Amino acid sequence: MFSIIIPSWNNLALLQLCIRSIRQNSAYPHQIIVHVNDGSDGTLEWVREQKLDYTASPDNIGICLAVNEAAMHAKMDYILYLNDDMYCCPGWDTALVNKLKGIDTDLFMLSGTMIEPRDTGNPCVIVGNYGLDADVFDEARLLAELAQQRKADWCGATWPPTLVSRRWWFKVGGYSSEFSPGMSSDNDFSMKLWHAGCRIFLGVGDSLVYHFQCKSTGKVKKNDGGRQFLQKWGMRQSVFDRYYLRRGRTATALTLGEPDDTREFRWQLLRGRIKRAIS
Repeated sequence: MFSIIIPSWNNLALLQLCIRSIRQNSAYPHQIIVHVNDGSDGTLEWVREQKLDYTASPDNIGICLAVNEAAMHAKMDYILYLNDDMYCCPGWDTALVNKLKGIDTDLFMLSGTMIEPRDTGNPCVIVGNYGLDADVFDEARLLAELAQQRKADWCGATWPPTLVSRRWWFKVGGYSSEFSPGMSSDNDFSMKLWHAGCRIFLGVGDSLVYHFQCKSTGKVKKNDGGRQFLQKWGMRQSVFDRYYLRRGRTATALTLGEPDDTREFRWQLLRGRIKRAIS
């Protein structure tokens, strides 16, 4: 059904949990493709033992190059990008497939909904602490309480788990390598889809994954993604999120319209142009 691409950088215990959750909690058969960054913790040997499809690099090449490399091996019509610090809950893929049945185009982006242990103020997630790492993960309690963890569909799909058609992944060029190792690369990918005419950026409220939060990004030297986004697109990332994607709003329709041409919106665009000119 999906080609699931998972970049991993020496997170073997979490990757093992992630793969087990896909195998255990999926209703459909999926292709799994892991990109092994470095792999000095035994990840590469384990992936081979599991007979998973994989790509590998001797050093950490970041998210953008890793997902693009893995996507080259996708066999299914849909590519799902998943982080290795995510646990797929029962029903996660059924919810996405059911949503696909109501979409009459292959130009879309769907996101699953994350359950996270810490409240970061993100309106798109469900807050619920079931452990901060694989060795303390309270899987039994999560599964027992899963029926209580529900959220309405929301606007602004951007970050993993994200589902797009394989055709459009390659038409827009996948993830942009200039954003390596990956900060703001999700937003950039969404903007490329927007410019291609995509108006379906939907978070699916009952497609749930538990996210351990920043197990890879917390140990990498980050690029200045916000500045790069501004220089490339002429607007701040926050403007795209708020006025175009309407991130975090409850979805009342499948497709998004154009941004409302308000005085505040025009001012925010002008602020972005000024900031780009002087930076």
